[in-house]
Amino acid sequence: MFNSLYSRIAAGLAALFLIVGVIFIFVTVFSTDMYQQEVNQKLNTNLARQIVKERLLMVDGRVNQSALKDIFHMLMVINPGIEIYLLDPDGKILTFSAPKGSVKRGHIDLTPVKKWLTGELTAPLQGDDPKNPDRKKVFSAAPIERLGKLEGYLYVILGGEQYDSVVQKLKGSYILQLSAWMTIAGLVFALITGLVLFALLTGRLKKLANVMDAFKRGDAVETFHLPFHENQRSSDEIDRLSSTFKDMADRIETQMAELKASDQMRRELVANVSHDLRTPLATLQGYIETLLIKENQYSRQERRQYLEIAIQHCQRLNKLVTELLELARLESAQMQINPEIFNLQELAQDIMQNFLLQAKEKQILLATRVKEALPFVTADIALIARALENLIENALHYTPENGRVTIEISLAEDVVISIRDTGPGIAKKDLDHLFKRFYPSDQGRKDSQGHSGLGLAITQKIIELHQQKLSVLTEPGKGTCISFTLPIATSI
Repeated sequence: MFNSLYSRIAAGLAALFLIVGVIFIFVTVFSTDMYQQEVNQKLNTNLARQIVKERLLMVDGRVNQSALKDIFHMLMVINPGIEIYLLDPDGKILTFSAPKGSVKRGHIDLTPVKKWLTGELTAPLQGDDPKNPDRKKVFSAAPIERLGKLEGYLYVILGGEQYDSVVQKLKGSYILQLSAWMTIAGLVFALITGLVLFALLTGRLKKLANVMDAFKRGDAVETFHLPFHENQRSSDEIDRLSSTFKDMADRIETQMAELKASDQMRRELVANVSHDLRTPLATLQGYIETLLIKENQYSRQERRQYLEIAIQHCQRLNKLVTELLELARLESAQMQINPEIFNLQELAQDIMQNFLLQAKEKQILLATRVKEALPFVTADIALIARALENLIENALHYTPENGRVTIEISLAEDVVISIRDTGPGIAKKDLDHLFKRFYPSDQGRKDSQGHSGLGLAITQKIIELHQQKLSVLTEPGKGTCISFTLPIATSI
């Protein structure tokens, strides 16, 4: 029954209003009763004194029964709620106007009476109720004196048994009944209004809970309307909770998509690595098995040729495994660069020297072009050297004979280095996948043996570690230019 937030709030609100209503009615009745007693006592302040003044109630310590009889009759006609008690000097009740058998006390505490007689009091002042030992009532009192001698006290109870209970007070007072009904009606109206307001406020929370349950089942969060306002000024906690959940759900879905893509990439990587490893391994195994089986049938030159081919495939395997390990190291969370200040032009010249023989064998012109004097840069020199080697090797690999590969270094806001070739260029559909591992682009050719397909992926990761970005300009049939920037050293 109370399995929802709204039902619990409604039950709590109803209980709260019931308690508040009971307390309010009690306080109203109590304060009204005290007010009536105060007014009644103030209006009858001199009642007892006036009776004593006009009637001779005691003579030589004995009660004047005829005088009391007249007073009892008069007061019963004028105000039947008044009760008269005649006390001796010690507070003992001598006679009274109440019905016989109704008086339960034989003695009245004179402390409130004496306080009343001094006049130093704050109404309502209550004294003992002779009819009920556990109750106090407002009164009026006066001393009975004769020839300067105290003979007793006149003790007048101003409120009888007619209004002793709350129910009796409510039944006997139209104003109290009206106030009680108005209080109940006001509380019921406030309760209904509160329930409606809580329903409006918790409605958005209920919608959010439904969306969260649907997301838990696997439904996309975009298919639901989340209950929050875009305007931050009018947003409340539910809006912030909805916005936070949407951001969290979007992040989870993005991460899930990335995990799926990563898993797919891992599968493709395993397949590609398996393919790239299987080919040289099979070739290597074939040549070695041939040499073992037909060792005596081949000449020394043929055996040497077979071994050279096997060595080439071993080198290819070694290069592939080395680059896989290098890429894994670069992609690990613990990988950190060690920046230092160095001359990029000198580094490019040194690396170019390592490729001059390879370029000469392919009849490719390899050159550097520097337009102006360059400042030093700050970067990890070993990683930048590795990136330049990969880019130059990639450019030489895809540049045809009599082509040209140029290393250009220029100065803009930072130092810009570009590797430009006159190869076949890159197809437009391959640009977004250029730096993926083992991506089979149309750029691949039959002479790609020995090219692992990991060089550009390694280069991109190196540049990303330096918080820079590789940019590619290409035109099919005319060549490609890959460039990146390095920050200028602030001090040497």
